[in-house]
Amino acid sequence: MGMDTDTENLLGQFLRARRERLRPEDLGIRADGRRRVAGLRREEVAQLAGVSTDYYVRLEQGRERHPSVQVVEALARALELEEDAVAHLHRLALPTPRRRRPAARRERVSPHLLNMMAAWPRTPVVVLDRCLAVLAANALGTALFDGHTYRDDLVRLVFLDPDARDFYPDWDRVAASTVGGLRAAVGTDLDDPRLVEVVGELSLKSETFRRLWARHDIRQKTHETKRFRHPVVGELTLHYESLTVNSAPGQQLVVYHADPGSPSEQALSLLGSYTADDGASAEEVRRRRPGQPAPQEPARHSPHRPPADPDTV
Repeated sequence: MGMDTDTENLLGQFLRARRERLRPEDLGIRADGRRRVAGLRREEVAQLAGVSTDYYVRLEQGRERHPSVQVVEALARALELEEDAVAHLHRLALPTPRRRRPAARRERVSPHLLNMMAAWPRTPVVVLDRCLAVLAANALGTALFDGHTYRDDLVRLVFLDPDARDFYPDWDRVAASTVGGLRAAVGTDLDDPRLVEVVGELSLKSETFRRLWARHDIRQKTHETKRFRHPVVGELTLHYESLTVNSAPGQQLVVYHADPGSPSEQALSLLGSYTADDGASAEEVRRRRPGQPAPQEPARHSPHRPPADPDTV
């Protein structure tokens, strides 16, 4: 995977990564000039959490894997974890019997969900899988990310696309949020073959991804405000809400919207007019594969892409 490949000791990896991020002086601990470790020492975390140093060392080394709820809460306070990270720490501390992984199958998006997305022509909507690849998008969702090499994969778009830093004016924040969202989405299932492929490739090709992945940030993809610099309609400031698809565990429905009456709302309306797709059916909503010819020649500035074969979703 390129980073923290020991999936047998996820709890220890997480504790160590978060311990190394804390500065002693921020916690009222006097930092002398003889410190040879990044962040806090193990004994300092143990003292802050009210556990023995030996017990904490066993947790980091993987010799103790299932601390009590009380110990987990104490460690979360000592490491100053945010809400999503606390929930993740609790999951790591739970006994998880190894289960046989089912054969990989192509993920599909419900036709009912596709119909609902098609009924929102003025709202960009995408469906993501656990690794933040785009499984489906309505016409405006397609137009929002069109024109990029990795338009069908939001993680690779951020870290590998040559235009990413121009497309995302707040690229540093988007990069950190994306990696945190990827970690939150996959949870403790770090030996998932798709994830291994994604993290392995990005760890080799992007030093920034490699550094952010090692931080073990956990940021559940729920809602956020994000700025875009779209190649067709210019600056956009959009809010998004991410909703879980209960009928397909692991899938997320991400809905973008602009403030009413704002320049971004006007720009979205303009982008929607370029798609010329107000009457889109569910079939037309299906994700477009790069390189497929359009059934009709689109307008010169239209970002619309032709529909893929139904089996692609």
